[in-house]
Amino acid sequence: MNYTSEIKDQILFLQLEGDLIGETNGLELMELVNDKINSNILHAAIDLSSVRYMNSSGIGVLITLLTKFRNKSGEVVLVNPSEQIKKLLIITKLNSIFTIVDTQAQAIERLQK
Repeated sequence: MNYTSEIKDQILFLQLEGDLIGETNGLELMELVNDKINSNILHAAIDLSSVRYMNSSGIGVLITLLTKFRNKSGEVVLVNPSEQIKKLLIITKLNSIFTIVDTQAQAIERLQK
């Protein structure tokens, strides 16, 4: 998995690419998120449109991210998950835990409420 990150409007935007299987860059991602939370960035939008596959470790990464932000009264929004990932979120009932939107603009709208 590869990822890029940027901060816009006090929101951390993460673009994930490839397979989300919780390998070593899952730890890098956690360090990045911890740094941002410590810098008072309390909202994140995670773009999953380029994620092809996610296993249980990948699901664990998303849940950990959500927990970290919510523990600081923040929020995470998932943006445009691929059909494969959408099905997985429904099967695991994570669609009821995460807010899922289609665009970055919708993510900004949701997170700035």
